[in-house]
Amino acid sequence: MLRTPINISKTAKNILRHVVPLLLVLCISAAPFAAGRASAASPAPSHIDAVLLIDVSNSMNKSDKNKIANEAMKMFIDMLSAQGDKVGIVAYTDKVQREKALLQIGSAGDKQDLKDFIDGLDRGAYTDIAVGMEEAVKVLENGSDPAHEPMIVMLADGNNDLNEATGRTQSQSDQELDAAVATAKQKGYPVYTIGLNADGKLNKEILAGLSNQTGGKAFTTDSADDLPQILSEIFADHLKLKVVPVQSITANGSYQEVTVNVPNGSVLEANISIMSAQPVTAKLSDPSGKEVAIPSNDVLLSKSSSYSLIKLLSPEQGDWKLQVKGVPKDKIDINLVFNYDLELKLDALSSKTYQKGDTVDISSHLFSNGAQVTLSNLYQDMKAVLLATDTDTGKVQELPMDNTGAVFKGSFKITESHNYELKVRAEESSFYRESDVLKINAKTGAVATSPAAGAGVSEPAQDKSSSKTLYYIIGGIVLVLAAAVVLWMLRKQSNRGFVGQMVVEVLDGNTGEKTYPQYKKLSAFRGKFTLHQLLQLAPELKESEKLVFTPGKNDRLMLRGSEGISVEKSGRVADVTRGLELKSGDRISVALATVDKTILLEYLI
Repeated sequence: MLRTPINISKTAKNILRHVVPLLLVLCISAAPFAAGRASAASPAPSHIDAVLLIDVSNSMNKSDKNKIANEAMKMFIDMLSAQGDKVGIVAYTDKVQREKALLQIGSAGDKQDLKDFIDGLDRGAYTDIAVGMEEAVKVLENGSDPAHEPMIVMLADGNNDLNEATGRTQSQSDQELDAAVATAKQKGYPVYTIGLNADGKLNKEILAGLSNQTGGKAFTTDSADDLPQILSEIFADHLKLKVVPVQSITANGSYQEVTVNVPNGSVLEANISIMSAQPVTAKLSDPSGKEVAIPSNDVLLSKSSSYSLIKLLSPEQGDWKLQVKGVPKDKIDINLVFNYDLELKLDALSSKTYQKGDTVDISSHLFSNGAQVTLSNLYQDMKAVLLATDTDTGKVQELPMDNTGAVFKGSFKITESHNYELKVRAEESSFYRESDVLKINAKTGAVATSPAAGAGVSEPAQDKSSSKTLYYIIGGIVLVLAAAVVLWMLRKQSNRGFVGQMVVEVLDGNTGEKTYPQYKKLSAFRGKFTLHQLLQLAPELKESEKLVFTPGKNDRLMLRGSEGISVEKSGRVADVTRGLELKSGDRISVALATVDKTILLEYLI
């Protein structure tokens, strides 16, 4: 095969024009670390990677005959941030009925796509909890962002109903469930379970066990009508927020006014959920009394048959007035969940070592968008305590902290030569925050934090010789990295690769059965690949070789094909002869006429 020759000299000059400034930046950036004066970067507001796991077996016809679970999941999706969070969905019986890989929310359309998927879920025979849990863990393993907060939310009655014809035993199911739970625990995936007990046959113990082992929480309800409230509490708990009951009213057919107080300027989003069995209409006024359109640029509206959710983006501090009109005698519950950009950090300690008899003076500050909060009223509106745990005995002391200024202050006296863990917890009516854990070994005097990047905690000083050696090591690493960048960019010029992965499912048009989703990494391909290659050259799917993928700009894919093969995107037939661009989250279906099968593809980065 002939290749176009590359002008190495010219290409190298162009690359070095970019690499040399990068090298200088890296070297300058390395110096403070070598001197031991690094400071922790301020993390962005927390985002969620959630897998909604739902039992869609026929037993749920009694536990949730009106499919309120679907409404609750849709409300959970609407409560997520307008951009940045990821959601996946796994619906299971004794097999995975339908699945949606983690989709990053970038618009209202993405949320609607997820909700439409939920509305399309059907019920089926038999139940095997292990199948659902195992798949939910895999979805997080394959698509979760390390910087996000992963979680699994499971809605089920906790009972297995295995298909005897398959030979599957309860013992096999239990073993696979234990393995999936162990993986979730090891990877930090808390499982929140919601047990549906409408028919009185809830297996409460197994669901509570899933939550307890993974650090989640277990909820039970006799009425599916409670699900929206429970999902609100799960959302809030995972992000260290609180559900604030605003008011419950009985509609009279006219507008009734309630007050929604935005307590401070650090609120990123205010989620106002209005739950009612009948349609409601609402009006909204800002703290100045000006009426605000619903929806508008900074006010988003989501509605379903059982709830309305109004999301205020970066709302002004003060009292907002909400007017709600419903059908006479209908009960309307209104709740509020804020999403904050606030962190709680410990200040530097006055000493580097502590022994029995010493007093540890603790001070802690709130930070918003990386900057220290200096508004004293925000501190004074909160209650702060110093939680001191003697890890040798398990004894925990809760010591009140002073909040009269723009700081939380407290102290703890070390009474024994034991190991201690100290942290600050600050809370008010709508949220709470906890600092990193400060660990003190009063036997040796050592002080450390967990996680290690805690702000402002004293670290042992480094001597000059070790700093100098570290500086040279880092400099050498930077040079090696720079050389690697040059080689990589040269290679990229001649042989362009792919990023991301493709989620592949095959739907049989004769039986209606669909294969388990397979995650195909695209990094193994160079230049181009056919759909047939992605399907591992299965002979019966040879027709798929008519479709060719090539890399596009900005990590996108270009799909081209010859006439005679049907490709649909968003329910519409696409003309792939002219090229079809795919971005992360896009889904297409390819109908293969010769074998009556449909290939379902989703591109993810």
